[in-house]
Amino acid sequence: MANESYLHSLLDLPRQVEEASELATNITVDGPFENIVILGMGGSAAPGEFLASYADLPIPLIICREYEVPKIVRSKSLVFAISYSGNTEETVISFREARRRGAKIVAIASGGKLEEIANREGVPFVKVPSGLQPRVALPYLLFPILSVLHNAKINPFPADAVKEMIVALRNPSYIERAKALAEKLVDKIPLIYSSLKYKAVAYKWKINFNENSKVHAFFNIFPELCHNEMVGFTKLNGNYHVIILQDESDFPRVKERMKLTKNLIAAKGVDSTLIEVTGNSLLARMFSAFHLGNLTSYYLADMLGVDPEPVEMVEDLKKRLGKFSY
Repeated sequence: MANESYLHSLLDLPRQVEEASELATNITVDGPFENIVILGMGGSAAPGEFLASYADLPIPLIICREYEVPKIVRSKSLVFAISYSGNTEETVISFREARRRGAKIVAIASGGKLEEIANREGVPFVKVPSGLQPRVALPYLLFPILSVLHNAKINPFPADAVKEMIVALRNPSYIERAKALAEKLVDKIPLIYSSLKYKAVAYKWKINFNENSKVHAFFNIFPELCHNEMVGFTKLNGNYHVIILQDESDFPRVKERMKLTKNLIAAKGVDSTLIEVTGNSLLARMFSAFHLGNLTSYYLADMLGVDPEPVEMVEDLKKRLGKFSY
């Protein structure tokens, strides 16, 4: 059940990165700031995770995936309210609360209530292209944040990394690699493991298997999983395939744990695939792994005979919630 238009949106990632890197270059915010807060759900929270993994920020970063904002949010907070549709109710409600507390806010969306409220209240608003699934829109949601942080002199914009990733993402080998991995995952439950550095990428793999392939998937991080989750392989209650994302700059002892864990779970009858990610910059490597995960979940959906684009259960829940005002 191949969805060619959806595949095109995945393969269009290099152009999306190039376009997104030009967004919000004119938005400036006045500091100083005590913290940075990301308001978002699902794929719209992923930019915060990528920022936490990639950037060496001089102030704390908090990611808020709920209706209530942390108590730390106040007048010296720089808040990014992110909702691709602009109508995510948790984000709209937390946006209003952050606004009430006097935080400096930048809203990012393709339209919806966030655009309406931001324009009405004079909040800086970044309008991103519409027509995509939120899980495909990561560049449009991440790079405006990087531009704003650059203008605020909080973190420099990674221009060289952007150039590198655009070149790397155009490599046609991703397609065959994704197809080969997807074949291993038919009738399996994917478990995605990585270092803390790659937590954002592993999380995106997990939610893309959920939304694109319509299957359960789970993720965890080294070395923490070596202290608890790996014991669960003692008595298997599922048909798993473990995917280990290894970055070339991962801590040596973490790499050793990855290798040993792979061997230990093999002894329990669980297959695994180790993916080694290389490249010059961390951000480019992260996007390389992200791209492979996108395509793998797409081809798994095709092999399972499901359309990767719609998320009917999510939409059904939203309709039911829509009967109650907020």
